[in-house]
Amino acid sequence: MSDFSEELKGPVTDDEVETSVLTGAGMHFPWLQTYIETVAIGGKRKKDFAQTTSACLSFIQEALLKHQWQQAAEYMYSYFQTLEDSDSYKRQAAPEIIWKLGSEILFYHPKSNMETFNTFADRMKNIGVMNYLKISLQHALYLLHHGMLKDAKRNLSEAETWRHGENTSSRGILINLIQAYKGLLQYYTWSKKKMELSKLDKDDYAYNAVAQDVFNHSWKTSANISALIKIPGVWDPFVKSYVEILYQIVPSHKLMLEFHTLLRKSEKEEHRKLGLEVLFGVLDFAGCTKNITAWKYLAKYLKKTLMGNHLAWVQDEWNSRKNWWPSFHFSYFWAKSDWKEDTALACEKAFVAGLLLGKGCRYFRYILKQDHQILGKKIKRMKRSVKKYSIVNPRLSY
Repeated sequence: MSDFSEELKGPVTDDEVETSVLTGAGMHFPWLQTYIETVAIGGKRKKDFAQTTSACLSFIQEALLKHQWQQAAEYMYSYFQTLEDSDSYKRQAAPEIIWKLGSEILFYHPKSNMETFNTFADRMKNIGVMNYLKISLQHALYLLHHGMLKDAKRNLSEAETWRHGENTSSRGILINLIQAYKGLLQYYTWSKKKMELSKLDKDDYAYNAVAQDVFNHSWKTSANISALIKIPGVWDPFVKSYVEILYQIVPSHKLMLEFHTLLRKSEKEEHRKLGLEVLFGVLDFAGCTKNITAWKYLAKYLKKTLMGNHLAWVQDEWNSRKNWWPSFHFSYFWAKSDWKEDTALACEKAFVAGLLLGKGCRYFRYILKQDHQILGKKIKRMKRSVKKYSIVNPRLSY
């Protein structure tokens, strides 16, 4: 490992120039070690070069498979000369191969350190232009793994503004990923600021400053990720961060229902609980009172939540709404109006009303009395479910 590390960091001496290859990037690469030079050759220098570098690559791969990091580092020290291969195709492919092998060695080698890895990454970024973005992204992920968030963000910002090379589809995807990860870092900062804000009293002198900081970070994150969700692909981790921020700023946004869908599929209880909170949040707004999708989701998810013995989740959401939702959503006036305009919507709302307010709720009773051929069976099932799962004492009425 010491040879590999020093090769990356150390200056070139006069003696080394005589026995090594010097590149335009200022890196020097010693000739293959004696025991590698004994590989059977055909007599010509080009053939020697190809066979020895090929053999060296095989040794590196074998050492990696066996987790022999020191041996892999020693072979890697010699493999650098493939950057001088006379075959243009191999020479162009070499930087990516060296980066993949070298970064794995440095990641796992017991004597590796942050300085060595950073030096290696910076050198490899500047060998050609084809791998700059890919290496920058992977370098940022390495920094994140080690908790160096500021360095990772700076790395991503530099990569985001890099403008060399051709505009290809793969380059576009890498730029999108770089912007997305930068957005995630801003999301993390926003989350920390929000937590800090929650611990402050509104009368605290620092409250307004922190609140403004939280707001600024939310828009920065949104700007980085909002464009990404319009591009086809699997972006769930990034979309979730973006939508959670939207939920804090605009809880009635149309993406909230998609956010709920993501949350309810999660294996984490805290996410599924948030999924219920999101639905209640959407229906707090007057512009969403007739959103049948939101009511369908809430009716189904309420029942599922109660069947899963999470009564406390429902009560947490209902306690802050029980004094105003009945007149806002479930009055006798709204029962008649909703049934007249949209019977499917009225049924979904009636089910929610029954679960939250009990079978004595006027909205629920009105819908229950309606004679409808198609919805008759559904209304009967709804009545049975309300009787079984309603969160209030059935003897109470509203």
